[in-house]
Amino acid sequence: MNKILLSLVFCASFLFADNFTLKSSDLKGQLTKKQEFNGFGCSGENISPQLSWENAPNGTKSFAITVYDPDAPTGSGWWHWIIFNISKDRASIPAGFGNSDSKDAIQSITDYGKSGFGGACPPVGNRAHRYIFTIHALDVESLDLDKNTNAATVGYYINSHTISKASIISYYKR
Repeated sequence: MNKILLSLVFCASFLFADNFTLKSSDLKGQLTKKQEFNGFGCSGENISPQLSWENAPNGTKSFAITVYDPDAPTGSGWWHWIIFNISKDRASIPAGFGNSDSKDAIQSITDYGKSGFGGACPPVGNRAHRYIFTIHALDVESLDLDKNTNAATVGYYINSHTISKASIISYYKR
């Protein structure tokens, strides 16, 4: 009986396992001045990193990307970047994509109060903050939202349509 149960658990985990993976040629363990915000007391270049993904799960109809800092001293974290309605046929975005007006996806309002990439800018002297870059495989072709939609609303819709997700965590301290 135990062997049958163990076999079922192994088979179920194999059938449902995917290797959905997010990669970046720009991101390492620590962010750099290149990904630091330019404003709010920070003087970085504010350039979004290159991102690529592979092995999206079956049923993926579009993608969304989020960048979130759970360590921001707000009580609710900080949304640095939110992109949605990325085509299911796309598998990467180049560096600087978050600083452009691409027709290929919608970049909505971040906690900086504007759309597009907003780099790291932790308060001076805080411990290193985590910046979680996440690709979401969605079960819908598009979210019926626009670039003026706030981060919490977009996050709600992304999370309610996520099939699978993959993340990279980088740290930054000033």
